[in-house]
Amino acid sequence: MEPFKTFTGLVAPLDKVNVDTDQIIPKQFLKRIERTGFGEFLFYDWRYRDGKLNPEFVLNQERYQGATILLTGDNFGCGSSREHAPWALKDYGFKVIIAPSFADIFFNNCLKNGMLPIVLPGDLVKELFVKVFENEGYSLTVNLESQTLKDPDGWTIGFIVDPFAKKCLLEGLDDISLTLKLEDKIKAYEERA
Repeated sequence: MEPFKTFTGLVAPLDKVNVDTDQIIPKQFLKRIERTGFGEFLFYDWRYRDGKLNPEFVLNQERYQGATILLTGDNFGCGSSREHAPWALKDYGFKVIIAPSFADIFFNNCLKNGMLPIVLPGDLVKELFVKVFENEGYSLTVNLESQTLKDPDGWTIGFIVDPFAKKCLLEGLDDISLTLKLEDKIKAYEERA
């Protein structure tokens, strides 16, 4: 997993609540076991209309092309626990999702897959939606080390992240990498047994 450090990214607004994992990646696209290749199907039922790009959907609009930060509403990632949902978001290019709340399993799946879900109070999320809609090219700098978000005008806010999840993201460690860091101790234990 690639280490998560500081980056600046374009923000795309998905002003919806209760976005479930079937909306993020519909079930008919869950036929592969690799973590890649799901991005083209992200939000499929909203992005496409009769097999063509829906120009009204936010991610299809020119001003949000290349966005790496998704701003959205309450209870993002609810529904089934499919890990394909964060895979699809990451494969599309998102590195950070900002919302007032997330479904627990989805939240943890994001962290385990190298994406940072950030919970902010609802009034701050609304403030960010206004900034994104009013300022084309609106971007945020995400600094995981200092746990801050900052915009080009100097607006800055802190966020909370679990210390263990932060360490794993900063060092680019997934569950397998964590286990492999203890390989010498595991071998030593096995030799004693």
